[in-house]
Amino acid sequence: MPNHASYLSVFLTFARNSLVRDMTFRINFLIECASSVTWTAMNLGFYLLIFQHTDEIGADTGWGKWEFFAFLATTMLVNSLVQAFFMPNCEDVSELIRTGGLDFALLKPIDTQFLISLEKIDWSSLANFAAGLVLLVVSLVRMTARPESPLVLTPTTVALYVFYVLCGVAILYSLMISLSATSIWLGQNRSLYDFWFYITNFSRYPMEIYDGRWGRPLRWAFTYLIPVLIVVNVPAQIIARPIAPGGSSVWPLAIFALLATAGSLAASRWVFQTALRNYRSASS
Repeated sequence: MPNHASYLSVFLTFARNSLVRDMTFRINFLIECASSVTWTAMNLGFYLLIFQHTDEIGADTGWGKWEFFAFLATTMLVNSLVQAFFMPNCEDVSELIRTGGLDFALLKPIDTQFLISLEKIDWSSLANFAAGLVLLVVSLVRMTARPESPLVLTPTTVALYVFYVLCGVAILYSLMISLSATSIWLGQNRSLYDFWFYITNFSRYPMEIYDGRWGRPLRWAFTYLIPVLIVVNVPAQIIARPIAPGGSSVWPLAIFALLATAGSLAASRWVFQTALRNYRSASS
């Protein structure tokens, strides 16, 4: 099925089927939405308490209250997209191998990685996307309305922000599908899948906090070796503080983010294809 329009049609079918499945149990869907938003509200409340005692995260980092809330909103947007479109499917890879479902996926006339990655969509996870969007708009309005050094937004800035949010989603997806593909070699790889959560925790905070004797090596490793720090930091800096304190610019890091995104997608594709070549079916 080489036609891109056909792939889009298949994806829309997946989306519709997932929505029908979720709407079959509407109360459960609403509870999951409420649970996600409640957790987000509690997280936001925690940071509101912190900003009662300080005006900025770290000294001279430029992450004031509303800049940080724009960062937090970006985290919510990226994570909600990953959780909605990719996490339910990647969680099921080891089960597909155990039950032989991967055999049937390989027989279908469609790219196996596409099928495994997008077959299910968790629509309730998009509740956090809506909450993040509201938080982002409020933060940007506050920054553009402040009398001292107001934020200036342009259509180009907004377009680049959306683009780099998608780049962040692509990087996290690459890490997730690579770890899931190792199930072909390892069977149940729950510990490796948990590793994804541990690694992505580094992306939830501004990279400037990783400083000092131990922080700088971590910052370097999770920027250039496993590029999870750029997932949120690049789009958040573009939209909230394109010029950092001291006059440094986010654009060199943004250029590297393009390379990291392309490299991550290529590496994850190689890992997935290599794993498939070592698959011997459930019956063998």
